[in-house]
Amino acid sequence: MTDPAPKHDVFQAIADHTRRRMLKMLADEEMSIAAIVGCFPITRTAVNKHLQVLADAGLVTSHKIGRETRYKLQPEPLIVLKQWLSFYERYWDDKLLALQKYVEGDDV
Repeated sequence: MTDPAPKHDVFQAIADHTRRRMLKMLADEEMSIAAIVGCFPITRTAVNKHLQVLADAGLVTSHKIGRETRYKLQPEPLIVLKQWLSFYERYWDDKLLALQKYVEGDDV
């Protein structure tokens, strides 16, 4: 049987600034929820909700060590984002090349 589709996709998960900050923090190290809460001016419940959205998108995993829940980044789902962005790179490359030609005076 195949895995069920995630509740949230990667784009929904990273749409929020707080969740993007959480991902950046978790890229460096696995962290407890208490440590994550200490980095944000929001309640533990709000942090839990953000982490749940990230988990639903497959971007973080959690495991318990005693009474503590620890979270870790799972970067694989970000490949979808990278693929989507890479499609549009050619447009940026064209625009940057045109800007370079303009600045260097090739277009005058």
